[in-house]
Amino acid sequence: MNRFCTRTLALGGAAALALMTTPALALPQTDTAALEARIALLEAQLAALRSEVQSTSTVQTAQTHALAQDILRIENRPVPAPAAPAPSASADGFRVGQNTLKFGGFIKADYIASSYSGGDPANGDALRDFYLPGAIPVGGSDEGTAADFNARQTRFWLTTDGVIGGRKVGTRIEMDFQVLPGTGDQRTTSPSTPALRRAFVTVDNWLFGQEWTNFQNLGVLPDSADYIGASEGTAFARQVQVRYTRGPLSIALENPETTVTPYLAATRIVADDNSLPDLTVRYAVARPWGEASIAGLLRQLKYETTGAGAIESSTVGWGVSAAAKLKIGDRNDLRLMLTGGEGIGRYVGLNFANDAVLDASGELETIGVVAGLASYRHVWSPQWRSNLTWSAQSVDNDRALVGFGVNKSAQSLRANLIWTPLPAMDVGAELMFGERELESGASGDMTRLQVFAKYGF
Repeated sequence: MNRFCTRTLALGGAAALALMTTPALALPQTDTAALEARIALLEAQLAALRSEVQSTSTVQTAQTHALAQDILRIENRPVPAPAAPAPSASADGFRVGQNTLKFGGFIKADYIASSYSGGDPANGDALRDFYLPGAIPVGGSDEGTAADFNARQTRFWLTTDGVIGGRKVGTRIEMDFQVLPGTGDQRTTSPSTPALRRAFVTVDNWLFGQEWTNFQNLGVLPDSADYIGASEGTAFARQVQVRYTRGPLSIALENPETTVTPYLAATRIVADDNSLPDLTVRYAVARPWGEASIAGLLRQLKYETTGAGAIESSTVGWGVSAAAKLKIGDRNDLRLMLTGGEGIGRYVGLNFANDAVLDASGELETIGVVAGLASYRHVWSPQWRSNLTWSAQSVDNDRALVGFGVNKSAQSLRANLIWTPLPAMDVGAELMFGERELESGASGDMTRLQVFAKYGF
């Protein structure tokens, strides 16, 4: 009941009560006139209230009708077409369709000062950018210290990750500028050409594409200023493969390639005659004390030629590699790797030794190698750390087949100090000494100081 109805009933009740409680016959004439005047006044007030109530009701009806029309207009308004979804940003990548897209990498600038006892490598030689033990000059004379500046280790990558058709699918493309020269030189623009490092797709437990060899354990590589660091002592290769991983076990079929030493010649033949892929198997575990792995390699070595004195020979190569990273205290660790086998030269030490040698009758004989590294990492504080690394390789050559001009051994020792002034940024200096010896006993060594600044993103 609204306030107007309440007022009407109240006044009406008062008027009726007044009429009922006043005896009309007993009133004098003057009282009768006064009563009639009061009744007239009450009737006028009732009429005014009735008019006000009717007016208010009319306004409310109009407002209700207008509101109903607004509701109808809103309900009948056409729905706009949804806008095309934009890639959504997250704290870690961008969501595009069913995939999370990520981009990362690092910028690295190096200053390298090197001194060689057996001759100065030519400008542009890979040895001037990173430690390549098989290229240490032997037999020449020292020309003094050579200085080089470069940013060729700069690297970038693009990854995707998502669930497609109920399968977990990921991809990675990674490139750097380390191994391919540019179209100019250091006189003007110091260019470098992007080179493919890794390119693969994973579908659940399967990997297809170019990736680090399954024979290698990346987790034990030393923390070094150099591109690789302990080059002669580590298993190292990137190549196209098909890999299956289930828990700690991974099996891969990898690109085959045979490198051959000709009979009594210190050169290299890169054969392209393999008919079977290389087979690698690795078992890796991670525990509170660190991580460890053991890997095996089985491969076909094959070389064929045509024409006069044609050669058609094949043999079997095999290798085993064990690696571990052991925690020492809360922040320090010891990294170890030991690799050995027959016919695995291109997998160890950047192909320091060949896989096989041809004998006098054109048959392949495997070449044995043993290589290893040990690296101790000490963290002085959250911003400072050091690494001390020793690495070596020894080749079991048959001098009657290879002669005296091939590589016999190599080793290196390096120590560094690295400062992290900002998250993801390192500034450091590393001093190293490396040497190479031939079967003839001739040797050469190099001393290098490398200073770098690196920022990851």
